Amino acid sequence: MHAHACRRSPVRTTVEIDDSQRAELLKLAAQRGDKGFSGIVREALDVYLQQRRARRKVVERALKLQGSFSDREADALEASVRYLREKWR
Repeated sequence: MHAHACRRSPVRTTVEIDDSQRAELLKLAAQRGDKGFSGIVREALDVYLQQRRARRKVVERALKLQGSFSDREADALEASVRYLREKWR
């Protein structure tokens, strides 16, 4: 086994951003004392990917519940949601 097999080294890639995004990223990097904004982009990607994984898990759990309500329970829930939405407006 190689000693470096488990180490994750950064990979360079190209991401297209507009001028205002670049300017804001450079400003944030400067405030943090960073030379560039790669670290900020990596952090943002980590957060985005974690949110996607979490959302996927929630959807999977919700889909497992499909069919667990009786028709009567489903109708009652739907009516109560409709009532709450009307009162909220």
